[in-house]
Amino acid sequence: MSDRSPRPFVLINMAMTADAKIATTDRSITTFGSARDLAHLYALRATADAILCGARTIEETGATLGNGPDPTGRLRKKRLRNGLTEYPLRVVVSGSASLSSKATLWKTKTAPIIVLTSSRAPAAARKRLTALADAVWTNRGTSVDLKSALERLHSERGVRRLLCEGGGQLNGALFAADLVDEIHLTVCPLLFGGRSAPSIFDGPGFDRLTNATRWHQTSSRRVGDELFVVFRRGGSDQ
Repeated sequence: MSDRSPRPFVLINMAMTADAKIATTDRSITTFGSARDLAHLYALRATADAILCGARTIEETGATLGNGPDPTGRLRKKRLRNGLTEYPLRVVVSGSASLSSKATLWKTKTAPIIVLTSSRAPAAARKRLTALADAVWTNRGTSVDLKSALERLHSERGVRRLLCEGGGQLNGALFAADLVDEIHLTVCPLLFGGRSAPSIFDGPGFDRLTNATRWHQTSSRRVGDELFVVFRRGGSDQ
């Protein structure tokens, strides 16, 4: 990333079905990985300065973006040994500032919460979130400027490693802006089908093969019926 403004190293972690779906068509099922997959998620969180997630995913999954179950404090201590804060900074993308005031996220006070939104969000909605979050960052335009937000997280909050947990629209925006450095995928032995079921990369996508980003598989291992795969962006200087 030497030719760009400094930003965090960005990882995406997703569990998906064999047909690349991350939820059913009606989004009634959004969590389906094994206990091992969940442990992998918490292990990745323990390496990140901050967690990034879309508002809809926060509401649908009840995520709090913390260390997870940690009765002995093992993950918290690991973070401290690695020079990180006790808990990761929590960053939520809500372009319309529609993130619910009743989301479980607000009920945990482990780490600051930053909401990224845009000027298309109603002023009243932004004011509501300002009363809930530690900070609300609003950029001009109809969508969240993720590149500028990541650079700001790096410069103002010291975020060097950022873990994104979806959903598909947020992933798609990150991929389209060429902001992803590494992908962690858990392929689960399920098929959801459905044209409208969300995938790991939603949004407009790329219309030409030449526009597609290239990735190198750096590891792959099977645990039970699940496959854990890691891809690193081609040509990344990380």
